[in-house]
Amino acid sequence: MAEGISLAEQGSIAKEFLEGLLLSMNIKAEVSVKELDAETVELLVNADPPTELGVLVGPRGTTLQALQEVTRTVVQSKSPGRTDRILVDVAQYRERRVAALGRFAQQVAQEVVETGEERALEPMSAADRKAIHDSLTDNDQVVTRSEGEEPRRFVVVAPA
Repeated sequence: MAEGISLAEQGSIAKEFLEGLLLSMNIKAEVSVKELDAETVELLVNADPPTELGVLVGPRGTTLQALQEVTRTVVQSKSPGRTDRILVDVAQYRERRVAALGRFAQQVAQEVVETGEERALEPMSAADRKAIHDSLTDNDQVVTRSEGEEPRRFVVVAPA
């Protein structure tokens, strides 16, 4: 737990902020708080149907990433000490994104094995790069590495 306010209090502050933001945007959605571990709280934004939540995700999750940063900043502004990890997910976007990246990584790995040539992927966020690395960690036919400088950092999949 961070010094200052508890993880539960941080989740409560973040939830209050997100609910206010949704209200000001006229988006009908529910925000739930889930403590993932002793130092991480996740806020889940869901609606039924989730169609109007796309505006909170944006292209390739860029708006969602910004929403998470703003939420974290709001919590930090109300905490006298360090804050814990605060994650925001909208309509299970992150879970679906990791699954899609995993499928993509497996296809790339198969191509790399078949051709014997390494392949550089397009630049992506740290979270997306991690999903690629994690999905191929048990594949002993390929190795992965990240190259480049932010914000143009990318993954290379190479034969083992």
